[in-house]
Amino acid sequence: MIKRIGVLTSGGDAPGMNAAIRAIVLTGAAHNIDVIGFRHGFNGLLEQDYQTLLPQHVQHIIQHGGTVLKSARCKALHSDAGAQQAADALHNLALDALIIIGGDGSFRGALAIAAHYRGQIIGVPGTIDNDVDGTDYTIGFATAIDTALDAIDKIRDTADAFERIFLVELMGRHSGYITLSAGIAAGAEQIICPEFGRLDDLNSLLTPIQHAQLLRGKSSYIIVVAENSYPGGTTALAEALCAELGIECRACILGHIQRGGSPVGADRILATKLGAFAVEQLVQGAHLVMAGEVSQRAVLYPLAQTGDKKKQIDPYLVRWQQYIASD
Repeated sequence: MIKRIGVLTSGGDAPGMNAAIRAIVLTGAAHNIDVIGFRHGFNGLLEQDYQTLLPQHVQHIIQHGGTVLKSARCKALHSDAGAQQAADALHNLALDALIIIGGDGSFRGALAIAAHYRGQIIGVPGTIDNDVDGTDYTIGFATAIDTALDAIDKIRDTADAFERIFLVELMGRHSGYITLSAGIAAGAEQIICPEFGRLDDLNSLLTPIQHAQLLRGKSSYIIVVAENSYPGGTTALAEALCAELGIECRACILGHIQRGGSPVGADRILATKLGAFAVEQLVQGAHLVMAGEVSQRAVLYPLAQTGDKKKQIDPYLVRWQQYIASD
């Protein structure tokens, strides 16, 4: 029987993590389960930095970005000794289960602990990158898209005013989910992301730009770029394009602004659903799985398979964007 569970947020923060914490605490209370929150991710386990979370502690946090439990990377967990120490901490606190809110890196840490821990472990996908298998969307993705879209719309205004080329770099590590979605929604002329193949030379970018100039004359032109897409970064790419075209090209790197801000409704709802579902499934005996959502249904997915990178961005949108860019 589940009587005490721990919860932590690990890795990059994502809008909606607080909503997930709130759902876990409230659902736990409904099942007479004590919830212990660890601060600063897995470091809180190792350092015994925690607090008991009561319903009053999670009032009015659903609308806030970031995470009230804070987050951090944990190098110590990369070693077997660190995983053993974390498991010992869970045993010493008599915790029957642990919920990890994070991405595939955080879930790898959970699997390391599982080798030494006698209790149950379940993951909740919280990352703006949406690069976790087993769920259609991750907590924070929808907000990151809206944040990026708002920025690109503003950049378009100044690009129109000066008739410039702007390259807007978005996050996503090795995934183009944010880049493709925000680029299409913003009406970007070109999109560069890993799923479109390597950017080995500039010709694939230059020809559409030159074609657009012949058709429209000098005008604004937006290229949305996934991080790590060009050697030297997006600033180097802007300089290379400027040298080839003789047109002023500016790079705008949004960076961590995409991880902040109040979560949109979709993220609040998803986080609430998955947080509550995670607790309910622990009560039913779930272990080493992730609580995800597929086709609007809450599902469980093996934790060890969440980082297999089988999930792909919408192939139809990929084809459509490439068709438009070459037109």
